[in-house]
Amino acid sequence: MTHEPEIGLISLGCPKALVDSERILTSLINHGYKIKTNHANADLVIVNTCGFIDSAKEESLKTINAALKTNGKVIVTGCLGANKKTISKSCPKVLAITGPSETNKVLRAVQKTFPKTNKPLRNFLSPSGVKLTPKHYSYLKISEGCNHKCRFCIIPDLRGKLKSLRIDQVLVEAENLVKAGTKELLVISQDTSAYGLDLRSDHQPEKQSNIFALCEALGNLGVWIRLHYLYPYPHLSKIIPLMAQKKVLPYLDVPFQHSHPDVLKRMRRPAQNNNSINLIKSWRKDEPEIAIRSTFIVGYPGETEVEFQHLLDWMGEVKLDRVGCFKYNNVRGAKANELPGHIDDETKQDRWDRFMTKAQQLSEAKLQTKIGTVQTVIVDEVDADGAVCRTMADAPEIDGNLFIDRNFSQLKPGQILNVKVDESNEYDLWGSPVH
Repeated sequence: MTHEPEIGLISLGCPKALVDSERILTSLINHGYKIKTNHANADLVIVNTCGFIDSAKEESLKTINAALKTNGKVIVTGCLGANKKTISKSCPKVLAITGPSETNKVLRAVQKTFPKTNKPLRNFLSPSGVKLTPKHYSYLKISEGCNHKCRFCIIPDLRGKLKSLRIDQVLVEAENLVKAGTKELLVISQDTSAYGLDLRSDHQPEKQSNIFALCEALGNLGVWIRLHYLYPYPHLSKIIPLMAQKKVLPYLDVPFQHSHPDVLKRMRRPAQNNNSINLIKSWRKDEPEIAIRSTFIVGYPGETEVEFQHLLDWMGEVKLDRVGCFKYNNVRGAKANELPGHIDDETKQDRWDRFMTKAQQLSEAKLQTKIGTVQTVIVDEVDADGAVCRTMADAPEIDGNLFIDRNFSQLKPGQILNVKVDESNEYDLWGSPVH
């Protein structure tokens, strides 16, 4: 009996890359290929790489070389694939290199290595395709690329300019995911606030070419809708009433990156002149339950102690719900590398430590106020020790959890229920189901 080749896949990087991996696997299965869950024993491995920062590049190259050693046959795709010279130099034995979101090129590379004589198995899978997330939540990628020119970022070089899916395409995918059991849709792109701006000349009705219209439509599906990667443009405020109506979760993932206008100017951030404090106040006025998460960069070239203190003071005033922080590092090809006033590692570490101390204190105080309240949660996992859940204020894998350690035996992943909060710490909650 002829051995049927088995294909493995390693997915690195962000949720946007994870969606690309799902699409690659869906395409391969629909074309009759067998997928190996444990890639270690696969006949060919596809490595979907990350190339955003140098540490991610190093991890990607390490993973490629490990797969070459273990499996022999490797195809590379993803963001690092946009820089073929880097991969070819470090990993010369790879079979093919493709860039991000190039599903068809990956398929052709697999077909070249292991030709299929049988006809493609179209519609072999359900319309929702392969999922690499738990059944109850799914990432919904609405666009590719970015039109901004932030000095610290090379994503536009890797993924190109903004290219939005038509609203009808997004809705079909969303509906298929919901039919397949998804209870929470996590809307992602590089710049979610800019969704549809590139479609205005594509004979699309104006009302369909914006994030508000999309959120309004998604809000009719009867599942949790969570928004990620929203730039703080003024028009973002139009979405807040949808949150108050519970059509969209009261959750905003807004990458502010910094608070001081001079740092934002050096970063070339969009909407750098917006008054972020007043924006946040207006959001909370319209929807008091809103949870705001953000990421920041400390130690950016030229950042003074005064500018950093401005960020700490700003944090103390706005009191965000969830916060992440990165120490600035040069990224090969980024314009920020050329800026004067680079900060030494010791100072960057000191500022990161002070920032995270402040963030932890704020998070702990915020979560303490939730003790005694009733929170609507979604169940992620259930084992012998209890249930791991998330509130509306928590996205999977990046925010906190709510743990239930009693009266949990009947709970199932994907179930949505009310829980009374009994305890809290710096990042997580504990509670009991409300019957």
